[in-house]
Amino acid sequence: MKYFPRTRKNFTNRWTMEGTIQGTGVPGDEEAGLATRAAWLYFAGGLTQSAVADRLGVAPAKAHRLISRASKAGFVRVFVEGPIGGCIALEETLSARYRLTTCRVVPDLGETGLPLRALGLAAASLLREALERGTHRVIGVGHGRTLAAAIDALPATPAPHVRLVSLQGGVPRRTNSGPFDVTHRAAEKTGAEAFLLAVPTIADTAADAVVLRRQRGVAQTLALAAEATLVLAGVGAIAESAFLPMAGMLTAEELQALRAAGAAGELLGRYVDAAGREVTTDLHDRVIAVHPALLRGVVAVAGGTEKTTAIGAVLNSGMLAGLITDEPTARRLVDLSA
Repeated sequence: MKYFPRTRKNFTNRWTMEGTIQGTGVPGDEEAGLATRAAWLYFAGGLTQSAVADRLGVAPAKAHRLISRASKAGFVRVFVEGPIGGCIALEETLSARYRLTTCRVVPDLGETGLPLRALGLAAASLLREALERGTHRVIGVGHGRTLAAAIDALPATPAPHVRLVSLQGGVPRRTNSGPFDVTHRAAEKTGAEAFLLAVPTIADTAADAVVLRRQRGVAQTLALAAEATLVLAGVGAIAESAFLPMAGMLTAEELQALRAAGAAGELLGRYVDAAGREVTTDLHDRVIAVHPALLRGVVAVAGGTEKTTAIGAVLNSGMLAGLITDEPTARRLVDLSA
């Protein structure tokens, strides 16, 4: 593990480890400077939080808060690039089987439930690389817990030339704001121009959806989203624990109807069966989102073995250009498609 203060590396391998600890550049912000120093001692120096507290002459609790502040403010950047035993073979197998141009399989971090930290770090790394290369002028962003974790992990990466655009409506019936304001939060970290869809993901009726799509701001944002050359999106399972049902966007009756129709997975509000074929459902007439088949460069950020069936279904649809997933899920996907 190597840390490079106030520098950037030229990446020759996809997996290396870079850690950059940066100050805010704001004169007089002593607390920020102390947070940066605490982060340096902890991440680069390998000191324990207790040792950091002793070195800085602060209470252990404050040392913890300083390190946490530095991480959340983007002072610390840690990405891993370079061959990872076992993962490379899975990436190659999945890429060949599903004709993917991008595939990243990350090691299991032992997380319970959704591997949000592992997937968030990997997606943040991919997005950061894209922003620093400057090859994409329009980047589409979905919403959900996994993408929210990716933006949490994304360091401050100036990209004022980029337009970040929401791919689907983001007004929930119930939830905290985090998973629905991904585009806005990404814009705050990059300085990019953000285009949001301040409408529901799923309208109450098809007629309501028509009216909402015709609104000038909505129509313009959907048109811009279709120009995206890189798209990051989540995959939804057909389960009560999935993001849309938990957010109140899908009722129990609608979820049951999707099961009866053979739905196995969801991408940007489109439901497909295990073979990747769109199922027949009136929900598709009510969704306010860009159809993923119209998009280029769609990279699904999804994992957790309970989502294997859903991810496999979306892979079979042929709508994906890339996949970021975790190692246990990747192994199941390989077995599922064998």
